[in-house]
Amino acid sequence: MKANQKTLHRQIQCQFQGKRHIPFVAMDHEIGYGRNIAWTLRAKQAPERIREAWIGTSWIVEMTADGVREGKSFRATHLFLTSLRTTPEALLRLVRDRWSNECWHWIRDTKVHEDAHRYRGNGAGVMATLRTAALNLLRLGGFQSIRAGMQAVMHDSTALLAMVRRRPQTDSC
Repeated sequence: MKANQKTLHRQIQCQFQGKRHIPFVAMDHEIGYGRNIAWTLRAKQAPERIREAWIGTSWIVEMTADGVREGKSFRATHLFLTSLRTTPEALLRLVRDRWSNECWHWIRDTKVHEDAHRYRGNGAGVMATLRTAALNLLRLGGFQSIRAGMQAVMHDSTALLAMVRRRPQTDSC
């Protein structure tokens, strides 16, 4: 729920403030890739006024990510409406999976400006496939940063071709 729906945002937010009873809570902890994040999902049945205005809504959800990312403290809270009727743990997994997809799309838009392209027909799919291949090659090439990888190979076709020919490493036990 973005803040552009001001009334709804405020209605949901106030349901999680103070000492209100929150019947469904799920937590997860992520350590790795320069992150140490505690995820907390709190959910409750949507109040009647929200269910009436947003037909099909069953839950209101508050998701908080709190921790350290790349040495910097941060806290992010997001609010959701959902029609899913599932456990808080399953809902937490779904929200985290959605965020990982959004992160991938954010990289595609900010680094290769995918949303700015106006290809039509088969061209859109072909270009999306080529961009995906390029991003994966940079990761397989050992670049932790897409930007650094793009700058390294942008004017060096030999390095780019070497990345294409490189065989992925296999784990040997």
